[in-house]
Amino acid sequence: MRRVTAIDYERFLDVLSIDGERLASCVGSAPGDSPVPGCPGLTLAETARRLGDVYRSTADWTRSPGGTPVPAREVHLPRQGDDRPLAEYLRTGLAEVAGELSAHRPEERCPTWWPADGSFGFWARRLTHETIVHRVDVQAAAGVRCDHVDTDIAVDGVDEVLTLWFDHRLGELAITASRQATVAVRTGGRVWLTHAGATGTTVRALPPDATPKVDATVSGDPFHVYLWLWGRLPDWAVTMDGDADALAQLWVLLNVATR
Repeated sequence: MRRVTAIDYERFLDVLSIDGERLASCVGSAPGDSPVPGCPGLTLAETARRLGDVYRSTADWTRSPGGTPVPAREVHLPRQGDDRPLAEYLRTGLAEVAGELSAHRPEERCPTWWPADGSFGFWARRLTHETIVHRVDVQAAAGVRCDHVDTDIAVDGVDEVLTLWFDHRLGELAITASRQATVAVRTGGRVWLTHAGATGTTVRALPPDATPKVDATVSGDPFHVYLWLWGRLPDWAVTMDGDADALAQLWVLLNVATR
């Protein structure tokens, strides 16, 4: 099976553990009804509960026989009725799924919702980025300093949100764009070319020195670009050049894909 990331499996598991603990340690720093700045309408407690649900649902998925991919919407089915404190709920869910992932090799077949990667490696990567983004949410809601992530992890996060969500997920949802637009994303020595139009969305990686014809470009610090693509940072946190409408359309489409 073709590797879709250059990050080692064990590295993902380490970052998942570290950021999961950072998140769990932060949930008691503010009231549960504190709003999440990057997700209007969502609270600190709802974010933490949802991630604890995702950990458990993913652990259940990885135990499913046959390695048959299932629809993305089924990943986030919550478990109801668990009233344990949020920090404990997060930690026990994380321990459950991390134990399941650690017991397998990354290339082993496993049910996923991405045809390009039906392996345990998919889940190590997916949960790492899910945890980082929601750790940022909880820290922002609690009003504490946001921990940075290493450049290679942030660059991989940019690749994941573009290839998995902008390219694949929008296609699964049959969502198209209102106008043709090509936007380059540049960060960490890498370049991605995104295209949106009436027939759908695509993304492809280009050589670092590529200078394609585009409507606009977004660039900047890898962690800032990563969080901007996830809708967690405002426009001023990154560098934006070119057609403002093309950039806004990229952001809106990603917002739809990742919600």
